[in-house]
This record gives sequence, C-alpha cells and structure tokens, in this order.
Amino acid sequence: MPETRPGPGTLFRRKSISAPAGSARLRRVLGAGNLIALGIGCTIGAGLFSLTGIAASENAGPAVLIAYLIAAVACGFSALCYSELASMIPVAGSAYTYAYVAFGELVAWIIGWDLVLEYTVGAATVSVSWSRYVTSLLNSWGISLSPRLTASPFETIVMADGSSVRGLMNLPAVFIVCVISLLLIRGISQSARVNAIIVAVKLAVIVAVIVFGLPYITTANYHPFIPPNDGTFGHFGWSGIMRAAGTVFFAYIGFDAVSTAAQEARNPARDMPIGILGSLAVCTAAYVAFSLVLTGIVNFHDMIGDAAPVASAIDRTPFPWLQVLVKLGVICGFTSVLLVLLLGQSRVFYAMSRDGLLPSMFSRTHERYYTPWMSNLFFMVLTGLLCAFLPISELGHMTSIGTLLAFIIVCAGVMVLRVREPERPRRFRVPGGMLFPVLGIVSCLAVMLSLDVLTWIRMAVWLVLGLGIYFGYSHRNSLESRR
Repeated sequence: MPETRPGPGTLFRRKSISAPAGSARLRRVLGAGNLIALGIGCTIGAGLFSLTGIAASENAGPAVLIAYLIAAVACGFSALCYSELASMIPVAGSAYTYAYVAFGELVAWIIGWDLVLEYTVGAATVSVSWSRYVTSLLNSWGISLSPRLTASPFETIVMADGSSVRGLMNLPAVFIVCVISLLLIRGISQSARVNAIIVAVKLAVIVAVIVFGLPYITTANYHPFIPPNDGTFGHFGWSGIMRAAGTVFFAYIGFDAVSTAAQEARNPARDMPIGILGSLAVCTAAYVAFSLVLTGIVNFHDMIGDAAPVASAIDRTPFPWLQVLVKLGVICGFTSVLLVLLLGQSRVFYAMSRDGLLPSMFSRTHERYYTPWMSNLFFMVLTGLLCAFLPISELGHMTSIGTLLAFIIVCAGVMVLRVREPERPRRFRVPGGMLFPVLGIVSCLAVMLSLDVLTWIRMAVWLVLGLGIYFGYSHRNSLESRR
C-alpha cells in the first residue's frame, strides 16, 4: 500500500456516521439506570467534601449553593450537546469519535490523545487519594500499614520516632487500580453492578449527612446569604459567587464519561441522553442540598484554612459514627470515580485502535467477556506505575483543561453537524438552535482562560508529543487512508 502523505485533505478526512470502522464486538448490556449510575459514579467524588468548604470560605459564603447552580447550568450546555451527539453517533469513543465525524482525523487525534491524558492522570490521582483515606480508616480501626508502602519515592515521611524517610511505593493505590482493571476485563455488566452498589452507598452517606445535620443548622450562619464584596474581585459579593462557580465547576466533570460506553448501551439513542442529563441532575441536587446543610452548621468564616470542613460540621452533632461514615463515603466516591475513569480510558483507546490510529492489539476484545482487555491491561500497568512511584498532585491540574477542551469540541461539533448533516436522525436534539452550543463554548473557554500558565504549558507539551506519534504512525495507518 503506498504511503499516505500528510496534506490538508488527509489531515481532515472525516469518518462516516453510519459506518464506524472495525468489527470488534462489545456487549450491549447497559440500560438508562446503569448509565445514570456511571455518570454519578464518576462525577461525585471527594471534591464534594472539600470544594464546598473552600468555595464558601474564600469566595461565596452561604451563596456557594448559587455557585453550584451556575456551574450546573454551564455544564448543562455541554451535557445537552453530548446528548445530541451520543444519540446520533452511538459508538464508543466519546468526544474523540464525535470530533472524527465533525472535524476530521487530526482534530479527533488531538482530542483522543487529550482524553487519554485526562483519564490516565485522573485515575492515578484518584487512586493515590483512595490510598490515603483507606489508610486513615484502617488506622482508626487499629490496623497500621507501613508508611513507606503508602507513599512514592519522591515523598518524605515522618516516622513515629521523629525520623524522616523516603517512601518506596504506594501499594494500596496499585492494589485498587489492579482490582478495578481486572473487574473491567471480567465484563461491563459486572462492573456496572459493582458501580451501582458503590454509588448507592455513596449517596446514602450524603443523605445521612444531610438528614442528621439538618437539626443542627444555625440560621444565623446564613446571614448575610451573599456576603458583601471586600473590594477585591472574587472575594464575596456576586464576583465571589462567579469565582466560586469556577472552583466548583470541576466537581461536575465526569458526566461526559457516560458517552464512552455508548457502544455497550442497549438502546443508545434513547438511553445515552437519559444517562448524561440524569446523572447531571442528580449530582446537582446532591451538591446544592449538601452545601446548604454544611454552611448552615458551620459558619463560612470558620471554614478558612479548614482542610476537612465536613468533619468540623459532624463534630457539632452528637453522632461520632458519622465521621467513620463520611470516610466510607469518600472512599466509595473515589472507588466509583476510578472505575469509570479506567472504563473511559480503555474505551477511548479501543476506538482509536479500531480506527487504525493505534496498534490493533488495543481494539482486540476478549473471546469470552467481549471487553477490550489489552487496553485494560495496558492502562492498569501505566496507571499503576504513575500512582506507585510519582508525585502526581501537579499533574492532576491537567485533567481539568483536557476535559474543558473536549467540552468545547463537542459543543462545536453539534453546530458543524447541524450544517453538514441537517437531515441526519437525532433522537435527542438540543433546543434553542445554536444558542446552547455557543453558550457551552463560551462558558468552558472562560473557565479554561482562568487556569494557570503552567497548566497550559504542560498541555502544549503533551499535545506536541501526541502530534509526533500521529505523524509518525497514526496518519499512515488510519483505516480512513485505505478507503
């Protein structure tokens, strides 16, 4: 086969909506309820227990619940666009596949490569946090793990005798990554059932905190509901509410992972919009109710510098068992987030391999379980190495910019396909014409521009590396180049 030379025509060759490349099978076993649970599983994490206190104490006071509503509306624009494209293009790959259909191969590669970073680094970061909470919970039960086996070699640990040593590896983090990866290889239906159980426990913990905290709300803590601005932009007042909305925006990131499972949905045209919008609605209700109770129990001034404002709120109730319950809820939150991230990254790699942009081994499905097991194993090793040996707190910032870029591409994709494919059947259609996609692009771009320069530099380096792989391998091996 003659080598395909890069050119404007080949760089932006688009994939047909009706004929996705490749023939590897994935089992269609997920219903609307499973998809909603996946969205909740990836969206509600420990950020609920930390971001609420930060945004209230530094920016919005009790009006942090307004910030959650504003952030939900901003995410809602993107969620509507994801829903339209998921009902229109019901195959694996999420924003990568949508970009391939709307904008062509190069843009699709950039988004796919970007999503790989988002899910991989995000999963590694979550696994490290999972390890810390599990270690804390075990310590409260009198079970101690060696500190050197719960930290990376780049972290310094203060031992019981006061001496300082370096960590060896984060063994609990590696353990949970391996367990979740093997569960995903075993099958999507089993993974979905486990996720549903974890999500139920997590929501039960949130409901328990709300219900048992309600009688201990002090209404004086709500006055003033919108604290007056202190003369600095972002410090209370309406500018503070908007700054808080940018902070808590990232608490909603995760509903987009639902679209990576489109090829495993029983009726994707109907169920994908329900899963995406339903999970966003449930998460919004949980965030608003939780923030209302938290700021009612603890005055927002008292949350300044408090790393665990929820624990402080629980201390003001006569229920010490709630402290253990909250830790359990956080651990469940991390576990479900990790499951959906590891699911999402393997499905994006599967889709890119199916299209010829990555080696075919990554789209090979298990003969018995019909899962992309080679992709699962690859990311189990990669994510395991990251969480075991690297201090990844700084890399965690890269997940946000990657997700926002994907949101912008999806919103723009809706607009492009409305022009190019106006007659294409859409089981779900974003109302209001082009208004909501435009608002989605503007809101996500505004949040991206608020991120620090280092985050943009890291993103640029990652994309340059990805373009090297694209022009060195993917472009000439693409299935579209053989048509």
